[in-house]
Amino acid sequence: MDERDLEKYIPIETFTGETTEVNSTRNKLYVETYGCQMNFADTEIVNGIMGKNGYDITENIDDSAIILINTCSIREMAEARVLQRLTEIKKYKKKNPKLVVGIIGCMAERMKRDLITKKGVVDLVLGPDEYRKLPSLIDNLIDTGEKGIAVKLSRVETYDDIMPIRKEGISAWLSVMRGCDKFCSFCVVPYTRGRERSRPLEGVINEIKILEQEGFKDITLLGQNVNSYRSGEFDFSDLLAACAKAVPGVRIRFTTSHPQDLSMKLIETIAAYDNICKYIHLPVQSGSDRVLELMKRSYTIEHYMKIMNNIRKLIPEVSLSTDIISGFCTETEEDHKMTLDIMREVKYDGAYMFKYSPREKTKAWQYEDDVDEETKTRRLMEIVELQRNISEDKNSALTGNIFEIVIEGISKKSDKMLFGRTDGNKTVIIPVNGAKAGDKLKVRITRGNSATLFGEAVTVN
Repeated sequence: MDERDLEKYIPIETFTGETTEVNSTRNKLYVETYGCQMNFADTEIVNGIMGKNGYDITENIDDSAIILINTCSIREMAEARVLQRLTEIKKYKKKNPKLVVGIIGCMAERMKRDLITKKGVVDLVLGPDEYRKLPSLIDNLIDTGEKGIAVKLSRVETYDDIMPIRKEGISAWLSVMRGCDKFCSFCVVPYTRGRERSRPLEGVINEIKILEQEGFKDITLLGQNVNSYRSGEFDFSDLLAACAKAVPGVRIRFTTSHPQDLSMKLIETIAAYDNICKYIHLPVQSGSDRVLELMKRSYTIEHYMKIMNNIRKLIPEVSLSTDIISGFCTETEEDHKMTLDIMREVKYDGAYMFKYSPREKTKAWQYEDDVDEETKTRRLMEIVELQRNISEDKNSALTGNIFEIVIEGISKKSDKMLFGRTDGNKTVIIPVNGAKAGDKLKVRITRGNSATLFGEAVTVN
């Protein structure tokens, strides 16, 4: 886009949401996303807001008039990646001084004005609850040169009336609630995304029906803690059942659960519906009750294992994954061994494993980060190695089993292979053999490693 094109821009939305005629010259928006599934879902909401207001969404950064970086603050490394990326984006700003660069999401909420004053390249900073203001802030920036900051957290914003713009595909993220009230001592989410609020059940059902009509075959319901979902008299189990009934031909998944709130009712609901995937992600974080108390996780390992036993009893074929933090404040070798023990006992199918990273504003920021980096790294490697071995053993044991998978696309490693996922969220690679994205196939597993299953399509009478 030529610099002169920006000067032809006609404002199309005020803060009240009113629209005016769109100029024939379309403004191109490029969004780069870092972090969790919620951030990717938020990017789709931003695309929906901007698309409604006359912007073209482009995947080519060189062809953009506006660059937005959707950021994550959960760990220090995530923020470091974004700050490095801003240094790289300076070349685009140098080439086109009228280029608009914005930081949105959790990092915008946490660092606020520092992003504009210290980096020099940033024009706009918007927190997760302020995306509706993007068009107006861009208008004002172009008209007056005034940089914009909007980071106020909301108790009510859910973007329920915004239809996200998603890339074509088979799988979709669908946000059902925002924020978190748990205030785990290590977690910055309540400070960057605000308190819990849920979308109305009817709005979620309407959107999931639209996704089915658009050809999506696999939908994941998202929330920082979906178990806390409330819409009038309905809880998350009710929402999950309503979704399963509304689109019986679509697979329904969800993430993330908190052990304090995962009820028998929810386990029974998962077991009751064929199209609710038999996959549960339940973060344990540590195997030590002492560390869990410091983390403000509000459950014990005994409570956690009761949930696991109930899940195994009602859903024998379930796949389980978790989150684990290595090297939290005061963690001892004995605490670390307890984490390894719980991994051996549960035998998770997969895990997201991280070193503890202190975050400002959190309760743990006041603790002493007294586990040295070398010890954190060594413990993390032990956790990763154990999980790799468990995953490989479990996947190898599936050789000869038959699963139904939904084909999602071409394998990243070979255009002669396709990939899909099982009900239990395991990736399966198969030869193309005339299949295509969206197909449901029965597949016999021929081998497996720690990350992937390999198989071949079969005909089942």
